[in-house]
Amino acid sequence: MSVYKCLKLLLFAFNFIIFLGGGSILGIGIWIKVDGGMFLELLQKVSASLKVVANVGYLCIALGAFLMLIGFLGCCGAMKENKCMLMIFFLLILVIFLAQLVAAVVILAFSSLADIFMAYLESWLMNFVKNEYGQTDAVTETFNAVMKQFKCCGIHGYNDFANSHFLNNQHRYPDECCPLNPFNVSCTVPLLQQGCYQVFLKFLKSNTLILGIVAVAIAVLEIGAMASSMIMYCEINKQSSVA
Repeated sequence: MSVYKCLKLLLFAFNFIIFLGGGSILGIGIWIKVDGGMFLELLQKVSASLKVVANVGYLCIALGAFLMLIGFLGCCGAMKENKCMLMIFFLLILVIFLAQLVAAVVILAFSSLADIFMAYLESWLMNFVKNEYGQTDAVTETFNAVMKQFKCCGIHGYNDFANSHFLNNQHRYPDECCPLNPFNVSCTVPLLQQGCYQVFLKFLKSNTLILGIVAVAIAVLEIGAMASSMIMYCEINKQSSVA
């Protein structure tokens, strides 16, 4: 088998997988929008605290449709040797690659802004725990999910709930602060001492390497897809000019 035919099959297979993945994500998004109650019930089985996922259906539909478009252009462009489809495919991948590259440069160039952002986030979370926890359902349930997942209580510890709106009205701490409660009694004495802020930071730092490897792998695949499509485009152009 010639290198050109091998490249053609590889490009087709790669984009067919993307097309199938996009179709699956699109199907999940449509299912969520058509039968959201069943989706929320499934989420509650996975995590009893996580009840609200804002606009996840629309996100899945948009992402799935975009991936299907890329996969379709790549598959048809490779098999039909269509220069127009291959060029559009190349440009779409190039736009995605450049967007990722710009994001990486911005993050590296303005890494000092991360500390400012984290300080702002910490301040906002402290204010939320003091004044809004237990009142805003979506944010409260999300924070409960974080406390349950990371086995932590409050931002820096359970003392963050002192004189808070929740503690003053409920006269107890969140149930997530008292895991493995055998008698299902009110959480008046928290069992968890550690706060979520430092635990979450450790989690991010421990997974930075994994995120970096994934990002590099995606970039390599994108470069390979662009190179393959452009090689095919040039070969088709060369064959048409000879003919």
